[in-house]
Amino acid sequence: MTSSIIKLNPDLDLVLEREIDVPVELVWKAWTTPEHLRQWFAPKPWNITACEIDLRPGGALNFTMASPEGGEFPNTLCFLDVAPCERLIMTDALQGGYRPSTNPFFTAVVEMERRGAGAFYRAVAIHADDAARKKHEQMGFHDGWGTVLTQMVDYIKAGRVSQ
Repeated sequence: MTSSIIKLNPDLDLVLEREIDVPVELVWKAWTTPEHLRQWFAPKPWNITACEIDLRPGGALNFTMASPEGGEFPNTLCFLDVAPCERLIMTDALQGGYRPSTNPFFTAVVEMERRGAGAFYRAVAIHADDAARKKHEQMGFHDGWGTVLTQMVDYIKAGRVSQ
């Protein structure tokens, strides 16, 4: 990536970077359209049962992740930065309207950059301390975020997202 909005800290951040062979415009649309996000954002056999996106700084990404056993896990992230086809920054430290959450864990930075007909994709999970980073890593950050990125690319390649 030519430049990142954040300075990475290996003691606090988890990073997933990958060259992908789908257009950045379709990656953006897959990330910012509820009906698309629901199709790829949970590592299968998990799924997203509900999704609402208020795509603006201070707006919220609300989604419910469901386990194969039927357990539901609601999530709320507040958008901090929205730069079309470049970057999304969101945090669970805040709810929509910049209201503090009761259980903050991480801030996510998703960056994308056009590379020919494809894109360079970076997802960074920023944590307040080493313990939170280690917990997220043990929860399967790399496998989980890598899996959903592959699912998103496959979803786009299947023609499910159009320009």
